[in-house]
Amino acid sequence: MTTWDDGSRPVVKPFGIMGWLRCILRVAAMAVIIFGLMGPMVLLRVLGFAAAAQWCVGLACRGVLRVIGLPVIPKGSPMQYGGAVVANHCSWLDIFTLNAVQEVLFVAKAEVQHWPLIGIIARSVGTIFIERRTSHAARHTNLVKDYIVQGHRLLFFPEGTSTDGQRVLPFRSTLFAAFIEPDLKDRLWVQPVTLNYIAPDGEDPRFYGWWGDTAFAPDLFRVLAQRRQGRIEAVFHPPIQAATVKCRKDMARLCETAVRSGLHDPL
Repeated sequence: MTTWDDGSRPVVKPFGIMGWLRCILRVAAMAVIIFGLMGPMVLLRVLGFAAAAQWCVGLACRGVLRVIGLPVIPKGSPMQYGGAVVANHCSWLDIFTLNAVQEVLFVAKAEVQHWPLIGIIARSVGTIFIERRTSHAARHTNLVKDYIVQGHRLLFFPEGTSTDGQRVLPFRSTLFAAFIEPDLKDRLWVQPVTLNYIAPDGEDPRFYGWWGDTAFAPDLFRVLAQRRQGRIEAVFHPPIQAATVKCRKDMARLCETAVRSGLHDPL
């Protein structure tokens, strides 16, 4: 698994006493929201009420973003079809952002389940963890296919790594294979989504970017210490019907083009 890094990162400013106080208060509020809803959400999932469980997930994510002070502005409409949503990967905030505006089930790299806080959240909401290795491609395709057949709408990041949020890396086509299976493609759609992170006034445009090898905790505190936040724009592009695409590489290319077209585009 490779991570993206262009060799240049924003300068991290000292937090100060007030910054650390904001961190403490926001972490406490986030913990109340997340763990307060986690019990009911897990119970609902065990009892088979998947839709209600996902509603709890969305409610928790909207609450966390409100605590952080980071508004999400949707542009376009989330699709109602079965299939998948794909987006550019900018930040650990992506999981909260995309769950706040639609009901999806995440497909994430295996390392995520061991991250502090995020790992607990990811496991509890039913995230599908995969090893991003070529040798596991067939296994991943079958796993994704099983979830699709069960009626889940999946979400994954085809870039395979997070960036500074100022670019879209080439999309990997492996996970698209399940969506062009002959017995499934007639009823599946894939919706590209562009995430635009607008930095707080006076901050580096890459403020919310998350380089692949950056430790989670320091980056979490850096964002939570910020007094005034920026905003997130989620641009929903027209869904692509799987039946109209010949192969997984074509689907990856179409989605990549759509996502790139919406980067910092005031639709």
